[in-house]
This record gives sequence, C-alpha cells and structure tokens, in this order.
Amino acid sequence: MRLSIIIPVLNSHEVLRRQFLHFEKMGIPLDTEIIIVDDGSEPPLEYKGELPVTMLQTGDKRPWTWALARNSGARIAKGEYLLMVDLDHIITKECIEMSRTFGGDKLCIKREFGVLTEDGDLTQDLETLVKYGFPRERFNVRGLEISPLPNNFCMRKDVFWELGGYREDLFMRPYPQGEDRLFKKAWCCSGKMAHPERPTIYMFPNGYICGHVDFNPFNLFHSLSRATRRNPKYVTVGV
Repeated sequence: MRLSIIIPVLNSHEVLRRQFLHFEKMGIPLDTEIIIVDDGSEPPLEYKGELPVTMLQTGDKRPWTWALARNSGARIAKGEYLLMVDLDHIITKECIEMSRTFGGDKLCIKREFGVLTEDGDLTQDLETLVKYGFPRERFNVRGLEISPLPNNFCMRKDVFWELGGYREDLFMRPYPQGEDRLFKKAWCCSGKMAHPERPTIYMFPNGYICGHVDFNPFNLFHSLSRATRRNPKYVTVGV
C-alpha cells in the first residue's frame, strides 16, 4: 500500500456523506486506502459503499481529541505515506497523485476555498461560497486563496513516528492544547526538507473567516466551541 488518507471525524455526518460521494466520483487508486477515524460521534459513523474505507472508532468521548484520532489512524495505516487532513477540507485527485508519487519526507499543501455540494461535487462558484458564509468583500482582496495549515500534509509514515506523532497527554488542558504547534516544531527541528511543490486542496468557509470562530455553515460540522481567551469568539473578518 502506497498511501493512507486519514481523516478524523466528529458528528459531521452530512459532510462525510458528501466526502464519500466526492471520493466515489473521483476514484481511488488501488494502492490507496481511506481511514475515517470516528472520534466519538453520536450516532457512530458508517460507510456501506465500495471504496477502500476503514471506519475506526476511537471510543473516546472527551472533547478535542483529534490528535489521538490522527495517531489512531496512523497506527493502523498500511500505506508508506500518510495524507492527513480535516473533514472541512476537500482532497483533490491532484493531491492524491502527488502524495502517491513524490517520494520525499513531507509534502505541504496549498489551500483555496471551495464547497462540496449535496451531490458531492466540488465548486468554487462565488455565489455558492457566499451562501455558505464566504465574505464577498474578501474575494475582492485575496480571491479564494487561504494561508496553508500545518496540519494538512502528506508525510512518510516512518518519519511521522520518528517525530513522535501527536502528543496525547494534553487533552486535559483548555482548548487549544497545542499538539499541532508541537508537532510542527518537531518537524522544523528535525532538519528534514519538505518537497518544493505543493498540491491544492479546498476548504469549506467556516470559523473566523466568516466573522466568528464558531461559524458553522448549515450546522454541517461538530458543535464544539473554538472560542478561547486567545481565540475570542467574535473577530473582525480578515482579508
């Protein structure tokens, strides 16, 4: 197995349904598997299609245990490489192909805004994006580009574990616990180099981009609050 796509999910049943439709239409290479890590959804997530999908239950009911979910997926992954993204991101065929063939230690990823329709089709139609919460005024300044997120990457599985994976001892801290920053620091301190080319994936408009950190278009995603003292709930829409 060449590539394992690992996606943690919590109570986002409709988006996962759209993601499965998207993968079915796109097609998954024979050397690629999809691991959906259900981090305590009610009801539990299911898949009854023909994609090479493994549904993994963490059985953990604590909030904000996405790091445990990612590690759990990595532990059972059969692929030489791990492609890790969150459920509000939309993987492209370009991203899968580059992840399967690049051969380095890490592949970083670019992002733009996009939406999966109810039929599982990717669209960047501006009016559709605005309907989902994308600020029209932002388009006039930056278009549909958004800054990369260090938690979206493809990495050799042995390198992931060489870096220690994500910390799983921080869940009792108030959110955000900082596992992503610590993992990024471990990568930066490793002296390894990322591949210079970057594929593009797409992200649903949500969070602070849409005016407040808990913005959740059509209630498609989990309801855990992202508001913290450092990350207040209501913010000015940035450009």
